[in-house]
Amino acid sequence: MAKKGRFRGDLYYRVNVFPIELPALRERKDDIPSLAWHFAEKYAKRMRKSIESIRVEDMKALVRYEWPGNVRELQNVIERCVILSSNAVLYPPVLADVKRTGEHSGPMVQTLADAERKHILQTLRDTDWVIGGPDGAALRLGVKRTTLLYKMRRLDITRPINAQN
Repeated sequence: MAKKGRFRGDLYYRVNVFPIELPALRERKDDIPSLAWHFAEKYAKRMRKSIESIRVEDMKALVRYEWPGNVRELQNVIERCVILSSNAVLYPPVLADVKRTGEHSGPMVQTLADAERKHILQTLRDTDWVIGGPDGAALRLGVKRTTLLYKMRRLDITRPINAQN
């Protein structure tokens, strides 16, 4: 690029004093657990949550995955997991995609809204579609009942006919 005039030659020689080679994350599998914990702690602190553990099988899935998006992809996956976590264990629905792909069959494609919708639907099924109260989905999700109702409307979540009394 310097030869073609697209990059300043003097700048190239300034930054090329000590070249640093950093292998891709897929070539540094031993770094994945440390990075996963670092990102989990970083985002848990930012979101005022407490993540105290990551299940062994989930960590193994993280290590097996090829990470075509490198460290940034790992960071995004862990951030999404922290967002969806409602207790001290890192919530793994996003990691299910990593587990399924095993080695690598392409990047995970799931929006935050899709992941949130799946998580809310699963919690509603687990609570037999009880939204409020001590056994309700809102409490399990760590949100107010009105917030859950808002999210359900926004994500177009309605109670199935066969789930109604």
